[in-house]
Amino acid sequence: MRVFKFGGASIQDANGVKNMVHVLNTVGHENTLLVVSAMGKMTNALEQVIDKYFNNPRELQNEIHLVKTFHLNLVNELFENKNHAVYKSISHLFEDLLLFFKTNKSPDYNFVYDQVIGYGELVSTTIVSAYLKEQAIENTWLDVRTCIKTDRFYRRANVDWEETQKHISEAVEASTLYITQGFLGSDANNFTTTLGREGSDYTAAIFGYCLNATDVTIWKDVPGVLNADPRHFSNITLLNTISYTEAIELAFYGASVIHPKTLQPLQRKEIPLYVKSFIHPENPGTVVNKSVGIEPKTPCFILKQNQILLSLSTLDFSYVVEENISDIFNLLAQHKMKVDVIQNSAISFSVCFDDCYNNLEKLLLHLKAKFKVTCHKNVSLFTIRHYDAAAIEALERGKEVLLKQMFQQTVQIVTK
Repeated sequence: MRVFKFGGASIQDANGVKNMVHVLNTVGHENTLLVVSAMGKMTNALEQVIDKYFNNPRELQNEIHLVKTFHLNLVNELFENKNHAVYKSISHLFEDLLLFFKTNKSPDYNFVYDQVIGYGELVSTTIVSAYLKEQAIENTWLDVRTCIKTDRFYRRANVDWEETQKHISEAVEASTLYITQGFLGSDANNFTTTLGREGSDYTAAIFGYCLNATDVTIWKDVPGVLNADPRHFSNITLLNTISYTEAIELAFYGASVIHPKTLQPLQRKEIPLYVKSFIHPENPGTVVNKSVGIEPKTPCFILKQNQILLSLSTLDFSYVVEENISDIFNLLAQHKMKVDVIQNSAISFSVCFDDCYNNLEKLLLHLKAKFKVTCHKNVSLFTIRHYDAAAIEALERGKEVLLKQMFQQTVQIVTK
């Protein structure tokens, strides 16, 4: 069986959904499972819905109406029959969403987030499934929450692999085309959980692993894995082949094409991962497999913006030793910070991280009780894999460098 993942950019409007049919007709859709994201920027739109629920309830209904109207307008473009059953299906989903807001008693933002945000995927897959059937492509719609089981770590849930394997094996049969949602799972009480932003790639890998798929393909608006993000860098090179190890390194440092968790289950079973263009589905794209290194060999640039850089030293100018470092990392973990770079000397410690949960002020309060703290907000973290002197020089030109760390294959530079 093959697993295809289509992200929000591939189905951001009616033409995108129609192009998805073109992709499937071009590469075939027999014995395939499709993992589909929310349409366009609908995840961001639903985050606004959640914000209104907590901070401006009077605007909640209007914000939901905007999301519903977007989807209904798209459906109007896809279906000539205005009495098509898909309209009723979408209405039922939004009724469920409203019912949740009326009955919810939990004040936990993360719990509410996970119960609401997945409606983007539920609606998008409902529309895509109906449209494919309209185009004579028979398929089975599958609720991913009945398949992927997780713990209760809302917004970044951990997969229960044993339960997930069992449920996927029971739900999916060979020779059938399935459509399911990315990004979502459910806990032991069947509350919705999410796997983290960009988690749809991970969903595809989970299904690939559990189904012993022949391959997994991620369909993107780029020709494959590039050596840099074309939105921020020029003179881009397409990488034809990447080893699992190299791809995991790139993902760890923040390469946006592949989710960090996606590669590990595929590597365990040596399932190839293809990254291909939904604009030119006939082109080979990039393959990630058990080869060595990358081809062609070229510097790879990764940018992470809106980072926090903290520089710490002890209040009594004593050494920063194991006990201090342990305290710092415990606090970073407690406040759910994602650490990207660390650097220390005898009397100082610097750390660059993502403040994913907006816990910076709470963290600073604890750190300032034990350390002298300098905080730089909204810094940029550049990582270069397979760097050379010219690549570093070009990157640093015109920037204020706050931190720089070099290893044999990788250099990381934090700038204002």
